[in-house]
Amino acid sequence: MDVTAMIKDAVEKITKDGDLTKAFQQDPAATVKKVTGDKIPAEAIDKVVDGVKAKIKLDSAAGALGSIKKLF
Repeated sequence: MDVTAMIKDAVEKITKDGDLTKAFQQDPAATVKKVTGDKIPAEAIDKVVDGVKAKIKLDSAAGALGSIKKLF
């Protein structure tokens, strides 16, 4: 099980689909299970969810920073 690959794959799918983004905000664990095809063992789901949340937050922050830089 490659957790990093699962996180990357889940982030790509969730951020490209508005419905999945909303579903992730409401129930992160169920959404991650859905986009990974239930391949995640129960003991690893929290790690993957936390990784997806961190990556999405990081990408959002980077996008905001890029927008601010364009102002100057």
